[in-house]
Amino acid sequence: MTSNRNVGFGMVGLGRMGANIVRRLQRSGVTSVVFDLNPSAVSSLVSEGATGSENFRDMVKKLTAPRTIWVMVPSSVTSQTIAELSEHLEPGDTIIDGGNSYYRNDLENASFLASKGINFVDVGTSGGVYGLERGYSLMIGGDEEVVRKLRPIFNALAPGFDSASRTLGRDGATADSEEGFLYCGPVGAGHYVKMIHNGIEYGMMAAFAEGLGILEAAKDAQPAYQFNIPEITEVWRRGSVVASWLLDLTAQALKENPSLDAYSSSVSDSGEGRWTVQAALETGIPAPVLSAALYSRFASRDNDDFSNKVLSAMRYKFGGHDEHPKKGE
Repeated sequence: MTSNRNVGFGMVGLGRMGANIVRRLQRSGVTSVVFDLNPSAVSSLVSEGATGSENFRDMVKKLTAPRTIWVMVPSSVTSQTIAELSEHLEPGDTIIDGGNSYYRNDLENASFLASKGINFVDVGTSGGVYGLERGYSLMIGGDEEVVRKLRPIFNALAPGFDSASRTLGRDGATADSEEGFLYCGPVGAGHYVKMIHNGIEYGMMAAFAEGLGILEAAKDAQPAYQFNIPEITEVWRRGSVVASWLLDLTAQALKENPSLDAYSSSVSDSGEGRWTVQAALETGIPAPVLSAALYSRFASRDNDDFSNKVLSAMRYKFGGHDEHPKKGE
């Protein structure tokens, strides 16, 4: 087991992203004390050089002050986790919330921790299961001086300058954004930017899905076209204006399963799309594409079933159209 002397970084939550953040930091020489409710997740990382802990008290004892603990748990339990963890920390320690939390919750958590002298930093983290190899795009909020002291952590996690070609017109010293992380402003700013990022993601995903759906349906059009959709996504990856990592992943999925029959047609939403639409309402900014993308996810789960029955009933009543269920339905 790795010695825990002078280990100041801890990770709470060892899911796909939390565990890989620990692994990526380790590649840069940053060792971690880790905790998860699942003991096997802890033991797995211990076998790779991390220091395990049995609970928050044990974790804090094994960390060197000032401590930095990254919380990577579902947003539904983030505030509770932060409150419980804070009971064992000391003034000057820092909690990072790297999950997909609502930025307004950040304000409450930061205020609560400030009363204890504990720092709070919110980090919108993008990279998913590929972050270990590709690095994580980090959008950061909090006290600027606290964030500055954490730059070695963010540098180690970010993709780095060579992950993309330099934007035309940029020259001189490399900006943090070109490394793959950015201080966005005070508490909540990081998660606000990540919220909008994910709202845009909803719209991009919907555009690809709808366009490919039309191509697939062309087989029943007049004239009929039998499009090879996996090959179309492949050619779009090369030189097309819609080329993107999202398209790369779509092409990969279609190569593996051209009919996509291994996937459900019910699409979940994790909250950020809803919060983005709410932010649009609060700021008065029209967001028809992002709103429609969110609502289409609701519809995919048959949340519009009763509404459609109402439409069917009205159509039958005013026009006598046969809208009754077919036999067997």
